[in-house]
Amino acid sequence: MRTRAHLPLLAAAALAAAGTLTVPTAASARAAACTGYVGLTFDDGPGSGTTALLNSLTQNGLRATMFNQGQYAAASPALVRAQVSAGMWVGNHSYTHPHLTQQSQATIDSEISRTQQAIANAGGGTPRLFRPPYGETNATVRAVAARYGLTEIIWNVDSQDWNNASTDAIVAAAGRLTNGQVILMHDWPANTRAAIPRIARTLAAKGLCAGMISPTTGRAVAPG
Repeated sequence: MRTRAHLPLLAAAALAAAGTLTVPTAASARAAACTGYVGLTFDDGPGSGTTALLNSLTQNGLRATMFNQGQYAAASPALVRAQVSAGMWVGNHSYTHPHLTQQSQATIDSEISRTQQAIANAGGGTPRLFRPPYGETNATVRAVAARYGLTEIIWNVDSQDWNNASTDAIVAAAGRLTNGQVILMHDWPANTRAAIPRIARTLAAKGLCAGMISPTTGRAVAPG
């Protein structure tokens, strides 16, 4: 009886080895279920909430773009490496989070270039995406960012988690996302971390998967 119970598995293995049977992986099954992709983004890390946030994202099969501040990347390089190890993408969110549109070109350059270096030194690679603090930008900010090979990314949906939005409100905001769109969230709010499992279920119910943000179009696409 025990031998017969294993026969289907042995047959499947033999067919797979012969190339006549394709055994789907969990990843390919998830990809097949995706009718679109959205960009989950978290600003202001890495910090005290980063580890818990990464754990929740990975446990729920989500990937995201982490827009890190340079000063925090320099202070906590292990957390930057943890972001990468967890399958996240790392972006530039300036060094000290100033209102860049009120700064000189030299200061804007310093804020962006120092963050590029801090993230690279921490093991986060060289960012290709840049989010200006507060979403404030102008032609000078965009030109300096472009000089460092960065594409500016704002957002389509604001979760308002920075404004003490409830977990329910954050989940509802994620539910408004459509294919290609990007949502603003932050690394530090407890309500945001609490929302992650429900965000995963909400997106899955709509056939949406968490994707990467294309440096070419600024829209969410299938992970490369």
